[in-house]
Amino acid sequence: MTIELFTREFESIRAQLKSYLLRITASIADAEDIVQDTYIKALEKLNTFRGESSLKTWLFTIASNLAKDNLRAQKRWVENVTDITKQAALSNRQFFEEAMNIRMTSPQGQFEVKEHIAFCFTCISKSLPLEQQLCVFLKEVYDFKVSEISTILDTNEAMVKYYLHTGRSKMISIFDGRCALINKEGVCHQCSELNGIFNPKQNTQEEIMKIELAKEAGKGNKEQLFDLRMAILKEIDPFQSKAGELQLHHLEHNRGVMDKYQENTSA
Repeated sequence: MTIELFTREFESIRAQLKSYLLRITASIADAEDIVQDTYIKALEKLNTFRGESSLKTWLFTIASNLAKDNLRAQKRWVENVTDITKQAALSNRQFFEEAMNIRMTSPQGQFEVKEHIAFCFTCISKSLPLEQQLCVFLKEVYDFKVSEISTILDTNEAMVKYYLHTGRSKMISIFDGRCALINKEGVCHQCSELNGIFNPKQNTQEEIMKIELAKEAGKGNKEQLFDLRMAILKEIDPFQSKAGELQLHHLEHNRGVMDKYQENTSA
């Protein structure tokens, strides 16, 4: 493969790679840095690529390896991350002023409930053990086969299936207990609360009921609700969506809050 062809192919994969790295690191800077490092490392090793896997699988393998060392050194986020970051936001006037400015001036400043559903999954998924988190995203959002994930994570297919099962089960359990969109007794109402703040003239319940996840919630099929949540993630590029800048601002806030929280709890 020539350098020119490789570069074209890399650019066609870049957006997916960048969104994957954002979702596993919860850091804009880390995602951007690792994408660039992946390109450089892949270019250096281009003569070793024999086409035994797809170029996409090969690049995700390099990117995942670059990310894993950094991620393993970090503590997992707690399951109630949304509670902790919400309380921090309520006492942070600057955060809301910046968010409202983005909402009023940016073409990527819209607030949509489905965007926040994707954002929420990113944050809560960081409470999973790393291998489970990576497997869930690779399989459920980026459509890799189990055999391809075993290559990316350098493990066997049985372990990939185990990580997928346990990761899915844990996330289903968390959302069943927390998310008010899928359980009337859920403790988290952030989608509705934030929609009320950013879209005060909009009927929040009408907007929520446009989402298939909310429509199906009453039927109680937890696996199907998880799949519907994954369908929302698949259709959203967190860097390019209509709510991109607003949600990335929110994500950077959450990352900062969790960094401080973990420092305080480990002291």
